[in-house]
Amino acid sequence: MSVQYVVGLDAVDGSRGASVGGKGANLGELRRIEGIRVPDGFCVTTDAFRLLDAGGLSSGAEIRRAIEATPIPEEVAAAITAALDPEAAYAVRSSATAEDLPTASFAGQQDSYLNVTGPDAVLEHVRRCWASLFTDRAVAYRRQQGIDDRAVHMGVVVQRMVDAQSAGVMFTADPVTGNRRVTNVDAVLGLGEDLVSGRVTPDTFQVRDGAIVARSVAGGRPALTDEQVVALERLGRRIEAHFGRPQDIEWCLDGSGFHIVQSRPITTLFPVPARGDSGNHVYLSVGHQQMMTEAMRPLGISFWQLTTPAPMAVAGGRLFVDVTARVADPASRAALVDLIGKGDPLTGDALRSVLDREFIATVPAEVPPPPIAGGTPDPIEPDPAVVAELIAANEASVAAAAREIRTKSGEALLDFIRADLQELRRLLFDRRSHQVFMSAMEATWWLNERLETWLGEKNAADVLTQSVPHNITSEMGLDLLDVADAIRPHPAVVAFLESSGPLDELPTVPGGAQARDAIEGWLDRYGMRCIGEIDITRPRWREQPSMLVPLILGNVRNFAPGESRRRFEQGRLEALEWERVLLERLRALADGAAKAGETKRRIDLVRTFIGYREYPKYGMISRYFLYKQALLGLGLPEPEDIFFLEFDELYDVVRTGRVDDELVRRRREEFRAFEALRSPRVLTSDGETITGSYRRDDVPAGALTGLPVSAGTVEGRARVILDMTQADLAPGDILVTPHTDPSWTPLFVAAAGLVTEVGGLMTHGAVIAREYGLPAVVGVVDATRLIRDGERIRVHGTEGYVELLS
Repeated sequence: MSVQYVVGLDAVDGSRGASVGGKGANLGELRRIEGIRVPDGFCVTTDAFRLLDAGGLSSGAEIRRAIEATPIPEEVAAAITAALDPEAAYAVRSSATAEDLPTASFAGQQDSYLNVTGPDAVLEHVRRCWASLFTDRAVAYRRQQGIDDRAVHMGVVVQRMVDAQSAGVMFTADPVTGNRRVTNVDAVLGLGEDLVSGRVTPDTFQVRDGAIVARSVAGGRPALTDEQVVALERLGRRIEAHFGRPQDIEWCLDGSGFHIVQSRPITTLFPVPARGDSGNHVYLSVGHQQMMTEAMRPLGISFWQLTTPAPMAVAGGRLFVDVTARVADPASRAALVDLIGKGDPLTGDALRSVLDREFIATVPAEVPPPPIAGGTPDPIEPDPAVVAELIAANEASVAAAAREIRTKSGEALLDFIRADLQELRRLLFDRRSHQVFMSAMEATWWLNERLETWLGEKNAADVLTQSVPHNITSEMGLDLLDVADAIRPHPAVVAFLESSGPLDELPTVPGGAQARDAIEGWLDRYGMRCIGEIDITRPRWREQPSMLVPLILGNVRNFAPGESRRRFEQGRLEALEWERVLLERLRALADGAAKAGETKRRIDLVRTFIGYREYPKYGMISRYFLYKQALLGLGLPEPEDIFFLEFDELYDVVRTGRVDDELVRRRREEFRAFEALRSPRVLTSDGETITGSYRRDDVPAGALTGLPVSAGTVEGRARVILDMTQADLAPGDILVTPHTDPSWTPLFVAAAGLVTEVGGLMTHGAVIAREYGLPAVVGVVDATRLIRDGERIRVHGTEGYVELLS
């Protein structure tokens, strides 16, 4: 095929992105849609761009200057000039091969020019478009998106200018709420460059189901009539239907009607779960319950779906529970909303806001839905032997699975894992196990409600949960203090760890053998854990033990020997003393003996059973690690490719001995795009993402509102930590982070308080904060953005807000 430097838009379609760039390919595709008008023009192809010689130049600035100083090759200039009307005015616009993609829009990253007249001017602006591929902002954006500079080439679109009466942009989904049924139109009089650059305030319109539902006119004369707005919306829906996803569209209007000058996907929208009908649905985030709001890889998603009995919808690399049927049934709606609100008030408020506007019709269920998991448990006595029996049974089951899985390979391994997942489900949803931890949770709620009523004590149960037995997650943090005790007496070991020496060489330094044994012992018990541990694909501490070194060194620096035992005993004594004080005050009330007796029974339930709240998940993660180790031993050239496959797809991998490379590549790209999205607490089938609010008026001005989960007030330096492995906390610091799962527990021993963006009363961070006696406020929206690292803050763990002091 001969090289083409110029190709008309009529010869371009969506498949030509590699030769004309994303914008050019989309414009050519738009011209193929019936009823859509696109200004005439042509594309300068990427073949022309490749003629530029940037050999030996390394930085983007150097390449840009070289392009600006180099004349356009003669054959390219001749082809462009031949395609021009020398009397016409043109728009000259960049069209990079990485532009207007489903996963990255590159909006505003390269340059465009309007009203360019004359061949010489057009040629000059084509060269400027080429150079704009290497501006600092474009290079930085590509790096943020993980796109190699060398893989991107620049096409240029040259189109006749439209003598526009008005112009603007249209989003076929609300870019703020995500609602796919709402179209947003911004319009200005004349050309739209002032709108895109932000120099003028546009008229704005919202259209839903073919009718304008909101408007704001900036000037005296609207840029569009109502009829024109509705007609434009219809064009937008036609374009959206053609491309199969919501679009960001640039348009202009002249005497002959609307012209479309650009359409690209809206890349910031959270995807909508697939559903089997056209009715309204409402979904609750699983990640906000599990403290894992980041995107999961396909294998991690499929394992979670195989683990839980509740049907799970998937969108944006996250899992959601479709609660439509339950909230439609009046008999179960109130109980679900109440339970969700107890766990996370923001999710509860968001769900109520959806239901209050009757998005889901109330329809009694023909078959009553099953009882809500986490509902009121059967009565049980606070017998410590029950917890010991449950833990022993779980440990024996994991040990049996570990012995059996070593004998399996190929399809037999996959069959074993599938069968063993049923054993995991049996343990996770065992009636007795559920009865134990739900009794403790119910007792906690009872204590907080009654003791505030009777004594005026808010969150009175918080101190009572300090240093309880059998909390595997809090023990993990304390046991890492013991590892520091084993290392502290050996200066050579400390120096070796500070120098980032490889851990397998640790025994070569004095004291290294003892240090290695201490670390190995800790990993034997906790090495299957990690950040985001519900995703089986995440690297475990056993796989990357170097992640622990900063935490160990922090413990060596900040604490004296014996800190773990001292801390546990201090918490236990504080809890017992608080129990004594509460019961004494209750006995002084009217009917005090009965109130004290009821309270004592609940306290015993909490202190006996609440520690077990953490164990079922520990057992699950222990099994997940067995599965992961076995699957990585399938013998593939790139073992971690399986992370981008679903579990059932592994059967084909085992049978053929190879992975579908194109499928893995596509899913890697999808995952990278999903990582950039922020998961909503509540999502509707219209695509609307809803955060919820606390609706409180008792918080000081300027303070950040959240959910109080661990009582007390503390003031200190905020340490905003986004990556646990980069944490550097000193005693007295307050940990501020998006969310915490059990893997964050080792940091809690150094922190004086906790603030998170996600969490509820019974999520892991809250449970451990109470056990360690840390004042904590969770569910503080945008805490890591609004609180500066190093700023002094005051955490009100009883009242549920954070003050910014400096």
